Amino acid sequence: MSEHEKTGFADIDNLHHKRDIARQGGGPEKIKRQHDRGKLTARERLDLLFDKDTFCEVGILGAEDVEKPDADGVIAGYGKINGRYAGLVSYDYTVKGGSMGEVGEIKATRIREIALKSRFPMIWIMDSGGARIDAKTGFGASDDTDRVALFAYTGHLFKEEALMSGVIPLVGAMMGPGFAGTAYIPGLSDFVPMVKDKSFMGLAGPALVKEVIGEDISENDLGGSKVHCEVSGVGDLEVEDDAACIQAIKDYLSFFPANCDQKPPRQDYRGDPTALIDDKILEIIPEHTRQAYNMHRVIKMIADDGIFFEIKPKWGKNMITGFGRVGGYPLGIIANNPMSYGGVIDINASDKATRFIWTCDAFNIPLLFLSDVPGFMIGSMAEKSGIIRHGAKLIHAVAEATVPKFTIIVRKSYGAGYYAMCGKAFDPDLIVAWPKGEISVMGAEGMVSIFGKKMLAAAPEEERANIAAGMTEMIKPLLNVKMAAAKAYIDDVIDPRETRRVLFKALEFTKDKKIFRHPRKHGVYPV
Repeated sequence: MSEHEKTGFADIDNLHHKRDIARQGGGPEKIKRQHDRGKLTARERLDLLFDKDTFCEVGILGAEDVEKPDADGVIAGYGKINGRYAGLVSYDYTVKGGSMGEVGEIKATRIREIALKSRFPMIWIMDSGGARIDAKTGFGASDDTDRVALFAYTGHLFKEEALMSGVIPLVGAMMGPGFAGTAYIPGLSDFVPMVKDKSFMGLAGPALVKEVIGEDISENDLGGSKVHCEVSGVGDLEVEDDAACIQAIKDYLSFFPANCDQKPPRQDYRGDPTALIDDKILEIIPEHTRQAYNMHRVIKMIADDGIFFEIKPKWGKNMITGFGRVGGYPLGIIANNPMSYGGVIDINASDKATRFIWTCDAFNIPLLFLSDVPGFMIGSMAEKSGIIRHGAKLIHAVAEATVPKFTIIVRKSYGAGYYAMCGKAFDPDLIVAWPKGEISVMGAEGMVSIFGKKMLAAAPEEERANIAAGMTEMIKPLLNVKMAAAKAYIDDVIDPRETRRVLFKALEFTKDKKIFRHPRKHGVYPV
């Protein structure tokens, strides 16, 4: 007889016993299988994610069978990440394949409600086989009532996640499968990191795809990390393993406030943010406007300690998006990438930048535009794919954003690309240029090919190249940003080494910026 039984509290021993069983998930054999796949268990993941001894679990005794507690394959709760609260729903693949059941979804709903009411970030860790299938009923656990109940709770999930968007940060981390309904959890999230070769998502798994449309395909080829981080753009970051995925979540959230009513946290910075950048920044930009260079080098020389957290690095590579800091202040950075298609803005680049701007604007993160753009993609393929609609989406996002906006014209800024990268008409709080910058409806070469067409056609063929080159050299000085500065179309032309100093001062004076828009329900977005 235990001490508790002697005192009349025998239920306490039973309570702790059931909790211990629930913490074991699917048991040693299934845990070993999880490890053999190169994956951590759901509880090992939360131990890495949350500060020590801060996680509070909700519904640990939840189960289909009261006498067999297994948390119903879902760990739900909240705790602190780097000292700040966040909510968690983590599907446990060792229990019924992490499938979605009625009890588990009731727990998940409870945490969503807590996160929204307490206004702190919500994280889903996906390692789930999707909705729970039962051999007797075909769905759910025991009867039609369970079947309807599960549909009801998953419906709540999608609706509530949509309504939470822009109120609290939402993270959908893919550390295993997430097919069918579970695929919309990351689809509706703000940030979707994916573990390489271990995570998959899709509206149907390989078996159903083969049954319905006859396509025989593997999980990886159907919806693996390479597909979604390089081709579809649903994934935001491909990482090597679970530990790297957990770290990515922590790093991402470090740039964000807990909710839309707060400002992003400023980190301590021991250096001098007003100090000049190293002279090496002067060597990065080539003389010729069509010559490529590495914009990532520019970004890392501007950001505190060279730290840049890139979003969607393998998708829409002609546009760079990600987070950095200047003097400890978080910044959302949007930059054209001359190393990919010359930095032209195509459909994927438009969508990538638009979503990033919306995310930063929702959570009060200032935006830095580094412009070196030849314009939007042109041609029949671009038009048939809807470049006007997608480009309008980006222009809409830049215009609508009310956070502090800073524009640096690094080299060229041509045509509608100038507007998309927050030109003067889009109310940047600071717009400056580096000395090699150009602002124009198009480049000098393009002007010559159009406006000098008749003159070139009339000239002897052997002289046309020299004439075109001479015309180009005559036009180029007229495009230089010094002309724009002389007309006060930009605030200043700066020494590239002064960039951090200028940005830090701009971040300081825009800390309390407020913009009031006309009252409306919402814009009609050209999506």
